[in-house]
Amino acid sequence: MHEQWEAAMRLALTQAHEALATDDVPIGAVVLSPTGEPIGFGRNVREADADPTGHAEVVALRQAAQAVGEWRLEGCTLVVTLEPCTMCAGAAVLSRVERIVFGAFDDKAGAVGSLWDVVRDRRLNHRPEVISGVLADESTRMLVDFFSQHRS
Repeated sequence: MHEQWEAAMRLALTQAHEALATDDVPIGAVVLSPTGEPIGFGRNVREADADPTGHAEVVALRQAAQAVGEWRLEGCTLVVTLEPCTMCAGAAVLSRVERIVFGAFDDKAGAVGSLWDVVRDRRLNHRPEVISGVLADESTRMLVDFFSQHRS
């Protein structure tokens, strides 16, 4: 099942790598249209833009909404290298994406099953499908390398 998402995750990994140029945490995202076409790309830009909401998922969702011409991203898929945090999981729910595909789990801030499970909360009016672990080793390796250089 993961194989069908690997090409999109590779696009997200490319975005994550580009975040390194601005010393941002290497997390990348892509939004796929209902037909599988990439319509939104994002990488962390918190450092680059001095923006606390500059997470890869939010950047990609904004770009996808502009491409579609509305905030509802029904039928779309959010692909991201790291499990979304509470803000990004909430943004995915509010944008009505059909599914979230992510690579590595985030035990410290993940909100799609690790620390919290925002997207499966039955009190919310929309619950996207979740597919986890796609190219998780590549995502994890990039993050481990980044933090080992920044904490030494």
